[in-house]
Amino acid sequence: MGNSVAYPVLRTTDAAEAYTQAKRLCALMAERDDETGLFAELRTVADVRKIAEVLPEAGFEYPELRTGPAGEHLWFDLDVTTADDAALGPHLPLDVMVHVPKESVEERFVAALGRGMAAIDWHGSWPDEPQAGHHGSPKYDGVQVVFHGDDAQWGRWAEHHTVFVHTGKFGDLLRARKLAGYIGSDVLGEPQTGW
Repeated sequence: MGNSVAYPVLRTTDAAEAYTQAKRLCALMAERDDETGLFAELRTVADVRKIAEVLPEAGFEYPELRTGPAGEHLWFDLDVTTADDAALGPHLPLDVMVHVPKESVEERFVAALGRGMAAIDWHGSWPDEPQAGHHGSPKYDGVQVVFHGDDAQWGRWAEHHTVFVHTGKFGDLLRARKLAGYIGSDVLGEPQTGW
């Protein structure tokens, strides 16, 4: 049980740069899961349409609980591929969260993002480096890019994008610094609670 420790290692206003640097970090992992996690907050009908093109089988949800007149829970149940703009508009914002086969749609996902917060999570494990006291942790290690955010837990919206490295349940600042150095950066703040 528990969460990983996430270290911010890059902040930029360029989404393509954040994605590229995150992918460079992924290449350093000893192992990577076969799936990649995707999350997006969709604020406009255009955002929904673009993401639906990239993720046609994805389910869309309300980001917060909605209730009907009798206090019943409301679920988003429109088909975003057939609903017209006027029908979709009152349901915004929407969220989408899916796992996809690695390296299947990530680039198209980044290109389709709007102004809402979004994230890509790559789980895996960093290589064991016993001489340096570093050990991989498949349950906790990985790379994450949060678009329009500063928080590995998708907290508040920001103008920029943040790349995080996740290094085990108890963290590993030395490894995080080494990984940040690989992309010409450093650890940019306090460690955060990760996934």
